Amino acid sequence: MNIANLAQYFRIFTPFLKWLPELKNPATLRADLIGGLTVALVLIPQSMAYAQLAGLPAYYGLYASFLPPLVGAIFGSSRQLATGPVAVVSLLTAAALEPIAVSGGESYILYAIMLALMVGIFQLMLGVLRLGVLINFLSHPVVIGFTNAAAIIIATSQLSKIFGVSVEKAPYHYETVWNTLAAAWHDTYVTTLAIAILAFAIMITMKRISPRIPGVLIAVAITIVISIAIDFEKIRVVEPNEFAGKGARKVIAENLALNKDLTGLSERFTVLDKKYKKVAAEQHHRSNKQSTKQRRLLRRRDKAERKLKNTKSNLAAFKKIQFEYVVEGIDIKPGFYTRDAVPEGGVTDNNIWTVNDINKDGTLRMHAGGKVVGQIPEGLPSFKVPTTDLNIVLQLISSAIAIALIGFMEAISIAKAMAARTRQRLDANQELVGQGISNIVGSFFQSYPVSGSFSRSAVNISAGAKTGFSSVVTSIVVVITLLWLTPLLYHLPQATLAAVIMMAVVGLVNVKSIKHAWRVQKHDGLVALITFLLTLAFAPHLDRAIMIGVILSLMLYLYRTMKPRVAVIGRHPDGSLRDASIYGLETCPNISIIRFDGSLYFANTSYFEDEVLRRSAEKEELKYLIVDGQGINEVDATGEEMLLALTGRLRKVGLTVVFVRFKRQVMDAFRNSGFIECVGPEFFYRRTEFALDAIWKELGDNHEVDCSLNVVCAISSDPEKS
Repeated sequence: MNIANLAQYFRIFTPFLKWLPELKNPATLRADLIGGLTVALVLIPQSMAYAQLAGLPAYYGLYASFLPPLVGAIFGSSRQLATGPVAVVSLLTAAALEPIAVSGGESYILYAIMLALMVGIFQLMLGVLRLGVLINFLSHPVVIGFTNAAAIIIATSQLSKIFGVSVEKAPYHYETVWNTLAAAWHDTYVTTLAIAILAFAIMITMKRISPRIPGVLIAVAITIVISIAIDFEKIRVVEPNEFAGKGARKVIAENLALNKDLTGLSERFTVLDKKYKKVAAEQHHRSNKQSTKQRRLLRRRDKAERKLKNTKSNLAAFKKIQFEYVVEGIDIKPGFYTRDAVPEGGVTDNNIWTVNDINKDGTLRMHAGGKVVGQIPEGLPSFKVPTTDLNIVLQLISSAIAIALIGFMEAISIAKAMAARTRQRLDANQELVGQGISNIVGSFFQSYPVSGSFSRSAVNISAGAKTGFSSVVTSIVVVITLLWLTPLLYHLPQATLAAVIMMAVVGLVNVKSIKHAWRVQKHDGLVALITFLLTLAFAPHLDRAIMIGVILSLMLYLYRTMKPRVAVIGRHPDGSLRDASIYGLETCPNISIIRFDGSLYFANTSYFEDEVLRRSAEKEELKYLIVDGQGINEVDATGEEMLLALTGRLRKVGLTVVFVRFKRQVMDAFRNSGFIECVGPEFFYRRTEFALDAIWKELGDNHEVDCSLNVVCAISSDPEKS
């Protein structure tokens, strides 16, 4: 590797050296401190909300806000881009993981962290190899169609938390939304709904008063105080003997036993899984066939896995059973009864209770209020190498690519807007490196996939941030929160986080962008509309809609370029050469000029050849055909081969083909292939006028005097000039 390459790689991994010296200026340092602190006040509640959107415990949002903002700022090219959890990437993460693991479970969390590593590696590879151009495969219509649908999916996914109801997730998102609305019609928890409405009111009011006021933080603070004051969560630890009904006692006894078995079943499955993988790896080196020992271990492992899943499923169902607490009644024992078995005449405490958790000592944690964030582990996330399971990697590869591309497209569009405002130089490939490293480093500290945030970047630049140091300050504030402030977030209502998400994504719904795409090019509008509808229909399988959108946009592009405009040129009265059919211009019977408005490649060569032959056949006296190459940007091997064959074919019938105004890159291709030598250098001209002069000379008899392609003839034939 030479010195130039070393210098290039040094620049790729040290972009922060450009802005680091600027911190010597006290004004710059003060602006970055204010910007970083302001972003952190928005990031902390937002990140927790987005983590729940991704199907993770809320505190994993703080983990994703710990190192990624700092790393993204150090290795990226944008100075104000705020990296961290974002709505669309969180939604894509949930969509990728929900089919293979239970939301919030141990495996789900491990796979989310592994997904961050995969996304980061893919982005880093694209950046280092300078392949940021691949982002262009995600056309603008696909992105606007997906973004609009994703915003609706994100907002509607929070309805259960807004209304305080719980429903099973259906195979498709629209089914889940319908079930949620049906449950809300009968079982809305009014206190939860009231807190959500209050949070909305606070954020909307603060935004109208001044966008600089941290409305999200104010809403969080006020709803936490209210949650504590009214005992919003309503948690009660009870003994098993406090369940009075026969049915209730039986259910409790069965599930206490299941919970006791859960740890042993989990450990047994883990041991058998490791044994099976070890034997399978050893056997693979000897033969592709399964050994008897391998098959036996596989059966035992699968049996243990089924038993473990059944146990978890039964316990999950148990936690959804609703109880009522009977306070008093004639000849009625006080205690918890299942709702369908409350004794007649029993007076209840007017609460609906469910089992929130089973403690190690056999007591049960009962819950009758709204849901809060709950216990957040104090301290920083520990360093841990992400789990890499090859089978899961293969299942997640398409989702990882989609998240990497869409996440980066969101980040780069924000960064470009800010760069235009600050007049700073932006390097898309360097930004890929920054985003990639932030995801990789984050995955080693329990972060899920992250990207650049539009809302927080806007806050950052509005607060006056000058360099990437503002993101370093943001990370430091998150560190302080994780170390000392997490107990303050225990009582934060999840309804507030749901409101935060819905407020954040409402700006992503932009129907005008789809209408605009339709006005510019109907094909683009169609792609945007189809991507929008498919995203809504396929959710949570979002990658399918994206892939179909990309394929459709490429197919429609090919369709448009398969039949580009082929114009027969005539001389306009103003002396210019223009499309004869549009302006009603006269054409010469002996000379025809044809212009092809598109690159000549395998998909449209047959169309071009057919058009040339058809238009040539229309003029029996035609002797010269001039091919105007002004609109041809490039030609491939198929196009070159067709031109060579067409030229020879027309010459045999007495029609000479002349080439004019071909661009340098096309002429270079013709020289390299030997096309110019085969046709003859004398049949190539830089200007159409030079070609016409030579042709008129060949035709003789002062042909140019009466030729409609002559400037003099065109002007004299114009009624307004005569």
